[in-house]
Amino acid sequence: MPGYWWQSLRARLEPPPIADPLWRRALFGCPLARGLDAERQQRLRRLAALFLARKRFHALAGAVLDDYWRLLIAMQACLPALQQGAGSLRGWREVLIYPGEFKVRGTQHACHSSVANVSGDTRSVDTWEHGPLVLSLADVQLDLEQPWDGYNVVLHEMAHKLDMLDGPPDGMPPLMDISRRRWVEQFDRAYRRLADAPVRDDGHPIDHRGAENASEYFAVVTELHYSQPSLLREAEPAIAHLLEAFYGPSPAIWGETSSAVRVLKKPIAH
Repeated sequence: MPGYWWQSLRARLEPPPIADPLWRRALFGCPLARGLDAERQQRLRRLAALFLARKRFHALAGAVLDDYWRLLIAMQACLPALQQGAGSLRGWREVLIYPGEFKVRGTQHACHSSVANVSGDTRSVDTWEHGPLVLSLADVQLDLEQPWDGYNVVLHEMAHKLDMLDGPPDGMPPLMDISRRRWVEQFDRAYRRLADAPVRDDGHPIDHRGAENASEYFAVVTELHYSQPSLLREAEPAIAHLLEAFYGPSPAIWGETSSAVRVLKKPIAH
């Protein structure tokens, strides 16, 4: 009887598994997930199923969202949780998907500031503390088509979500086996190097979006860790080492080309 009770409870708590045909199709469509070894792919599959069961997706302004696209978004959102665990996905419940850029109206708290903004700004993505994950489907599609260019909007916004797990965004998510002092020292030095670089220095290996503040820097280098780690290792080896300790090995090791040229895309606006 106790065994039956436990099995019944476990069945209620576990999310429905992702069907094999859908998983294989999504795995083929997500190069970042294909770059994982078999064991990490299985962990990602379980986390993505949990994500789909616990997060509510809303397609807005004419966006078309089916099970395939929901899974592609969930897979990318769960990549940072492979090492951090399912608990790193806590604190928010909704995913809002727009077809392209969208209007932000009213009073809201941007992820990088505690100051409320009242505006009608056009934005491609946005994240608020304890609020929804907001994405442009066009940007998500572009990232899947160009997986090794150093940019990924889902990973960028998930970095902000991790950053906000322990309070206001400050560029330092909750750390387990990494020294807080080392993290603060290395990230502060790297951030200041970027902030001191000329704004129009196209030759700088790290996108100048990261000079906005410490939280934005963490999000930008998170993108590089997953989609162009060789560039990050060359530019900031200490940061690359810390992110590998935090997130685990990058799935981009085999996917990067030998060229260090990045395909420039429209910067993410917050």
